[in-house]
Amino acid sequence: MENKYNTLVNILDQLRTEAPAEYKRYHALAEDQINVEKGRALALIHLFLKVKFGLTSFFDREALITDGTGDGGVDAYYIDKNNKVIYFIQSKFRNSSQNFEQKQIQFDELLSMDIDRLLEGEMADTRGIKYSSKINSMIGEIKTLSNIAKYTYSVLVLANIKNVPSHKLQKLTGFATEVYNFERSYNELVFPVVTGTYYNISDLFIYISLTNKAAGPKISYSVKTEYTDCNITALFVPTIEIAKILYKYKNSILKYNPRSYLGFDKNKINIEIAETILKIDTNEFALYNNGITMLSDSTNINERIGEREKAQLTVNNPQIINGGQTAYTLSKLYEQLLDEGKNPEQIFGDKEVLLKVITFIKDADSVTDAEEEKKKIQLIESVSKATNQQTPIDEADRRSNDLIQIELQKYIYNNFGFFYNRKRGEFADGIKSGYITKDMVIDRDVFLRVALASTGNPTEAKRISGANLFSSDRFNEILKNTKLFDSYFFAYKVYLVVKSLSLIGGKRVARVTKTEIVNYGNAFRYGTFAVVSVVSRFYNDSINVRKADDYINQIVISVLNKWTGFEEYAQMQSGNGSYFQVIIDQVTGKETIQTSYESYYKGSTLNKDLKDYFFNVVKAVNNEFQLGSQGGLF
Repeated sequence: MENKYNTLVNILDQLRTEAPAEYKRYHALAEDQINVEKGRALALIHLFLKVKFGLTSFFDREALITDGTGDGGVDAYYIDKNNKVIYFIQSKFRNSSQNFEQKQIQFDELLSMDIDRLLEGEMADTRGIKYSSKINSMIGEIKTLSNIAKYTYSVLVLANIKNVPSHKLQKLTGFATEVYNFERSYNELVFPVVTGTYYNISDLFIYISLTNKAAGPKISYSVKTEYTDCNITALFVPTIEIAKILYKYKNSILKYNPRSYLGFDKNKINIEIAETILKIDTNEFALYNNGITMLSDSTNINERIGEREKAQLTVNNPQIINGGQTAYTLSKLYEQLLDEGKNPEQIFGDKEVLLKVITFIKDADSVTDAEEEKKKIQLIESVSKATNQQTPIDEADRRSNDLIQIELQKYIYNNFGFFYNRKRGEFADGIKSGYITKDMVIDRDVFLRVALASTGNPTEAKRISGANLFSSDRFNEILKNTKLFDSYFFAYKVYLVVKSLSLIGGKRVARVTKTEIVNYGNAFRYGTFAVVSVVSRFYNDSINVRKADDYINQIVISVLNKWTGFEEYAQMQSGNGSYFQVIIDQVTGKETIQTSYESYYKGSTLNKDLKDYFFNVVKAVNNEFQLGSQGGLF
């Protein structure tokens, strides 16, 4: 898909800029298309190493890239010392969305990987061409590994391979082989790096102090819930440990939190939390703060780690679901102190925060992992809503992890390449890094209002409050039918066209111009959702929404050209007297109409007027374009 491919290319170009100037192969001039593509091919490997193995430094990644003359068919490698796996990577970047999504890697390219020869210590390939210095460096690193006999080897292919089972691929490469085709690249590389959720943490280690904990460092107890059983561990941990965790992992440890990392920014509570660390030397923080709630698949505490008065907490697959505001502020304070050249350890001192770890116990009655995950999500939602929090969570944030929202986000990205912002600040990291632009991000509030308008409710779309829009009943009613997602996105594209037409020079004017009033009435000022509602009636299931831009533009213009006629019609309707009052000048006897379009577009008669006017009066519109599935506008 063009949108997703363009996002990928944009990410690769941003990664190329991370290379210092002396790394010239990353900095080809724009007109040198061949070398630009070569630079992007290298950047694709950088992206993979960053997302899959958490290598955020350009130099750490570059040291592992072996692509070039004498590379033995190996473009890059990675040694996973924790899991004892050595990965050999071959990658193929394509210079268009069509090629990237359709072109297959050739088998002889896989057969060119000389992994056996390299591991056997050969210095040259079968043609006598010596292996490069980077390949020799890789072999040297492998040779120095302790317990090398415990390591396994794996091949990772970043390319399309059609209908070849894994056991046959293993025959080709000689090793277990995993393929990242275009779909996996879009879903497992592009989307995670845009959201900042690419750091997959298996085990998190938190050092805790045993000082002043005569009764032991923790309290543990088991809890039965209607969803699944769990153990709860409560203990005080150093604030600096929490600061380091969120500083490093950011959104990766906030997947189930109602807000994303940068969604906690600009809150007055941040200042109060920071001042408790900065201005008080003693441990009042432990008294003032409500604490942090973390999820875990398994939890252990080891009090014998070879250090006096210290223990280590190990949390498997950790996720913070409450207390994100606290964790975020501590991490930003930690970052600020590092930037200022100060010692965070000294500033944070012995200050501690309450940590509650909820450890899930696998339900023996769950047939599938999907069932287990569903129960976990249900429990997470319940805990998130019930737990006392320092920062009030509005309904939109509270629903950010609802399954229907997750499905909607996936659907929009997979089918249209846009990013539905279900969680506050979710894509801020991608925008800040230059990976995507703001116009690729869909505001959740706007999308739900557009969805309402597209189903014939423009009045409600305009007047409903954010809290009511995301209330359980209303929210579920709007999104319950997943078959309508295409029509909702069609309506969203209509909304974008209307908003773009209402801008002058890319900026909204403070007051609507007289020209706009003459041509389009109050369509831009008050009637955006009304226009969306009318144009959305031209959607039908045969329309390819991805390619409907010209179609939408033409219909929007046609409808807008008839909008002043609609408003004149509305003024004449007897039921609209409260919005359009006739004023008679006592001296001249001249009649004028005092209008209140702001109220009208929120009023109870709008929906009927739109239907009556665009069905009975403006039949010409129906003749200009292919009709929707309803056989007309309404």
